[in-house]
Amino acid sequence: MRPPVERPADTGEGGAIITASWIGSALFALVAIPAAIAPDTFAPFLIVVSLGLFVAGMVVFVIAFLTAVGRSREVLIGMGGLFFLAGGTAPARVSRHLVGSFGVECVLAVATTVIGLFTVPAEVTNPVAFGVLAPLYGLALAGLWAARFGHFAERPPEPAARGRRPTS
Repeated sequence: MRPPVERPADTGEGGAIITASWIGSALFALVAIPAAIAPDTFAPFLIVVSLGLFVAGMVVFVIAFLTAVGRSREVLIGMGGLFFLAGGTAPARVSRHLVGSFGVECVLAVATTVIGLFTVPAEVTNPVAFGVLAPLYGLALAGLWAARFGHFAERPPEPAARGRRPTS
């Protein structure tokens, strides 16, 4: 077994990102649970919120990725550390919040979609299934936090190219 990874000190960075992640999860829960129980009434709200969170997640995902690409000149960034805060990328509190928010969105999406299978007539497409789009929001915000504030290993210096003379 590998020894546990030492996490960086918690300096309170990125609090707005954590708050935004939980607000998105709460908003999703607020519409997903009623939509699973009474899809005829609440499914349109779920569809709008899920698509909104998905589009916002795509935008944040691109920003996170481009930010990480910029930082990758100095540090070694892996996808697990970037989007799932693995390998000591973030303090434990930040990981709990961001990965927890993403996990809540995933559980809600799957659970409400399954419940929707039983509450929506068989001849109708399950509108509650739109909820599976929402977790991209939480994942993207975790990536944004890591891209901006995450701790990654320093990039080793590149070896000198063989056979090339330095130019002056």
